Amino acid sequence: MTDFVIMVGVFVVSFGIGYLLISKIPPLLHTPLMSMTNAISAVTILGALILFSQPMDRLNLTLGATAILAAAFNLVGGFVITDRMLGMFRKKSVPAAASDE
Repeated sequence: MTDFVIMVGVFVVSFGIGYLLISKIPPLLHTPLMSMTNAISAVTILGALILFSQPMDRLNLTLGATAILAAAFNLVGGFVITDRMLGMFRKKSVPAAASDE
């Protein structure tokens, strides 16, 4: 029970700090910052996969699988957003000029 209380406490404190930090970021920088920090989800996936190497009950397996799915969705979404952002800065291809005859 003590471990659970500590984990909930860490979650609440990190949620509060994260909210305060993100709310202070100007909207112009929010999308690029968030698309790049979504790579942190890869660390979540690796951590969950390491935890799966230990014997667990069905509830923990279900929660771990849900965490992997959510992190994978976040990771892929971050790459899609980054690709769309970078697409805004790519040079437009110039169509070939028609030859005059």
